[in-house]
Amino acid sequence: MRAIGQNSFGGPDVLKIVEVPRPAPGPAEVLVRVCAAGVNPTDWWHRATGGLAGDVPIRLGWDVSGVVEATGPGVTLFGPGDEVFGMPRQPAPAGTYAEYVVSPARHLAAKPPVLSHVQAAALPLAALTAWQALVDTADVRPGQRVLIHAAAGGVGHLAVQIANARGAHVIGTARTANHDFVRGLGADEVIDYTHTDFTTAARDVDVVIDTIGGDYGPRSLKTLRPGGIVVSLASPAEAHLADRARALGLRSTFMITEADQAGLKEIASLAASHRLRVRIDTVLPLEQAAKAHEIGEMGRTAGKIVLTVSG
Repeated sequence: MRAIGQNSFGGPDVLKIVEVPRPAPGPAEVLVRVCAAGVNPTDWWHRATGGLAGDVPIRLGWDVSGVVEATGPGVTLFGPGDEVFGMPRQPAPAGTYAEYVVSPARHLAAKPPVLSHVQAAALPLAALTAWQALVDTADVRPGQRVLIHAAAGGVGHLAVQIANARGAHVIGTARTANHDFVRGLGADEVIDYTHTDFTTAARDVDVVIDTIGGDYGPRSLKTLRPGGIVVSLASPAEAHLADRARALGLRSTFMITEADQAGLKEIASLAASHRLRVRIDTVLPLEQAAKAHEIGEMGRTAGKIVLTVSG
């Protein structure tokens, strides 16, 4: 089968089409014929550094939407022909930039019929990140004030909608060109971070979702009311904020997204009821994975990048 592989770490040009054996599902696993694969910032981080994937050769990709081709022993949830989507094995390597991928059955959920495979492939990692940050980690409740950085981005635009669905008052940071888009997702306030210091514009916040890192975490502490929390998604280096936050009567935590069928089902339900929609910025064929990474690393996408694999 065709897949995207790399034999060295570096820029997008290390990504090449390779021929590899088609995998077979083991116990409690399914073989998925990949229709589309989402592209995420963690992909280019792993491409450049190895990240959690270890040494080369490695194969990238965690988001997948496709059709079950075969099942391994003991699988009762899915059968051949079922349309599924999910995020296999995260944070371990999955290799969804390929014509076929093997996944634990319970790392997948039924694809909502209202979504195309491109739309479904764009959701798992970004939407689960937003869900696990807002719901599982911060326990966002109705009436709370939630500040979401990079609210037009892949995780951000989904986090705005999930927070809105939870009944929160949502504040997003985004460039002026994206303000109408972010408001259309359900944001109550939008701050242009290029012209306005968000620490003066957003106050008495209960939850901050930091998708950027750097100085955004420490600065975000200034926006919180007592007991508020910053959930950092950018880098383990942000873990040092916990002590600083605690001294101020605040909370801060770093979160890594995990494979999560229960969360996927919640996301599928929101999508099926039209309360969660994913914006697709760019769609490219599998062969142009390097170009997809080039576009993503520019940091100017609004929504998600997706690779198409099969019809």
